[in-house]
Amino acid sequence: SKLKMHPFIVMTVIAILCGVIGGWLFPESGLTLSEVINKVNSGFGSIMTSIGIVILCGTIIGTILEKTGAALTMANAILKVVGKKNSVVAMGAMGYITGIPVFCDSGFVVLSPISRALAQQSNTSLAVMATALSGGLYATHCLVPPTPGPIAMAGTLGADLGLTILVGLLVSIPAVLVAIIWAKKVSSTIHIEANSEYTLEELQKKYGKLPGTLQSFAPILLPIILIGIASVVSILGATGVVANIFTFLGKPVVALLIGVFLAIGMIPKQEKANTLSWVSSGITDSAAILAITGAGGAFGQILKALPIQASIQGLSSTGLGIFVPFIIACIFKLSMGASTVAMITTASIMVPLMETMGFASSLGRVLVVMAIGAGSMVASHANDSYFWVVSQFSDMKTEEAYKAQTGMTAAMGITIIIVLFVVSLFV
Repeated sequence: SKLKMHPFIVMTVIAILCGVIGGWLFPESGLTLSEVINKVNSGFGSIMTSIGIVILCGTIIGTILEKTGAALTMANAILKVVGKKNSVVAMGAMGYITGIPVFCDSGFVVLSPISRALAQQSNTSLAVMATALSGGLYATHCLVPPTPGPIAMAGTLGADLGLTILVGLLVSIPAVLVAIIWAKKVSSTIHIEANSEYTLEELQKKYGKLPGTLQSFAPILLPIILIGIASVVSILGATGVVANIFTFLGKPVVALLIGVFLAIGMIPKQEKANTLSWVSSGITDSAAILAITGAGGAFGQILKALPIQASIQGLSSTGLGIFVPFIIACIFKLSMGASTVAMITTASIMVPLMETMGFASSLGRVLVVMAIGAGSMVASHANDSYFWVVSQFSDMKTEEAYKAQTGMTAAMGITIIIVLFVVSLFV
């Protein structure tokens, strides 16, 4: 931030330096000079594999929703139901629900046009809406199956899946409330214009009749519904032709591509000839986001190769109880960036410690899952791809993202572990 250096260059250089120094300090990591570059390349590529196409599709959808006025139609529909005073709460609730079946990265990409439009229609800083949306998505992403992290933790620790879902849904609520409060009290001090290309009046004058409410929501809601159905099919272990079809349609890439074609269908007749330029505009807008997100993945891959796990197993004998899985997950999250990696790694460490630490009961196992999820929230910063997705899609400067996103996610995780500690005293 001080040097005004582009985050892509910073993250890539730091990843290489960290790998070179780490390989020298820890020869057992196998990080030779050539292996450092291999890790940087593979880390960049693995992130692109998981969310690269999703980001591209999301920006295309967002561009079309913006240019057709569909985003403003959606914002007006939401404001009619909740009122301008409750628009921030509505954004957080939308994230809370969407984050259950959809990865927080993908969910933010898909819902960011609504966030921007709501900010414009309610005369609110885009930072406020983005923070509320990000927090809502993040809470259920880290705590509620069938998101991969929580469901993997439940399986690894032998926690009852149904009980994990129920407790996760309840525990996520105070996390979302913290995100909404943070958005209103802290992010409101960051002024970011919504910068919609056109106002509602200008679009109505240009195109006449704007897309209807259902048509406007379809490119966003249908992919979310398809991904949700695929998650249910996976949990139930359903097989057969119908199950395979829904599993295929529920893959984020397929679901978002369907959303792209639904969005293209909204382009007014007089603008059909410009369809290619509209899509190209979305692809161009995604370039910086893809570059920064990939660099964050490269940094995370280097950190995974270092012997962090061996350094923290001694925490199990400290007598800190429910705080042990939380602290371990915090360390992994802060050092590696990826919440899902932090969850899965911490769960593996906790497996042999469950009985000796007194967490062998059904509820005890679920509380450990929640504690790890809380730790994996603290905190989203520069080595986390989600940090860059939120900041870049919300026009935040890096220092503003630290204030809004990093501060909020730290507050969410700390709040949850306090709630869990209080609960652990009575169960």
